Amino acid sequence: MYWNDKRYYSLDFYLKQTFGEKVYRLALNGGMTCPNRDGTLGSNGCIFCSQAGSGDFAQKGEQSIPQQLASAKTQMRSKRNCQKFIAYFQAYTNTYAPVDYLRKIFTEAILDPDVVILSIATRPDCLSLEILQLLAELNQIKPVWIELGLQTIHPATSQFIRSGFTLECFHQAVNELNLRHISVIVHVILGLPGESRKQMLETISHVGSLKIFGIKLQLLHILSDTDLGRLYKKEPFPLLSQDDYCNLIADCLERLPKTITIHRLTGDGPKKLLTAPLWSSAKRSVLNQIERTLKGRDTWQGKYYS
Repeated sequence: MYWNDKRYYSLDFYLKQTFGEKVYRLALNGGMTCPNRDGTLGSNGCIFCSQAGSGDFAQKGEQSIPQQLASAKTQMRSKRNCQKFIAYFQAYTNTYAPVDYLRKIFTEAILDPDVVILSIATRPDCLSLEILQLLAELNQIKPVWIELGLQTIHPATSQFIRSGFTLECFHQAVNELNLRHISVIVHVILGLPGESRKQMLETISHVGSLKIFGIKLQLLHILSDTDLGRLYKKEPFPLLSQDDYCNLIADCLERLPKTITIHRLTGDGPKKLLTAPLWSSAKRSVLNQIERTLKGRDTWQGKYYS
């Protein structure tokens, strides 16, 4: 089985099938911080996280949400003919605020007539019962997606990257969201320091066993304004080559159920901050090589497409 000529169930295919056309993501900034930055759990964030809290491509936080949406739509429409959008709260931890404030900004986003999905990136330890109830209410208006940054299932790596939550906490968050019929997208980082290919694939298999809607597969980026960047500069450690990464992605896709939507296969961090691996900045080249790698695998026939 093929999905719009792809050898995996891509997000783009899902959106076109669901909404009848291509849907574009608008990255928003809710003006929040993170318990890993404000002193609750730590003050420097996760070891790989940029100063923008992974929101390097989001709108300016000092603008209101309607202003951010208007600006982002104008920018997008200057390049493409697009009508429908995902309002994506990307920067920092987007449920780490009082419920009344979250209700205000999320409602402003979801009621925009051009927005068809509200997507919220957050941590599994920042989903109180009040917040879960709010998300359930919003999910009755339009689909709500919650993106959870798991990165790895391995405790030693999780401690090294300073995630600040346990796998059990992550499982509880997924279960609570499933109970409320809220779609879950899981972030996984491939190539974390010290992890073997076997460990990375164990994470993928574990995530694939859960009731989730989608997954983002992210190459580890070394960014200059992070603690990981400073560590790498002082003591460089091995990174995945482009060939290794493309083969690893194929291995990951083989282990995931075909019902899981693939939201990302790689990433392209801000070029002004990217220290390594430099090959990752040529995103189209990487995606093309992944496609060639998938086409070359006879094991796909009948195993993934059945």
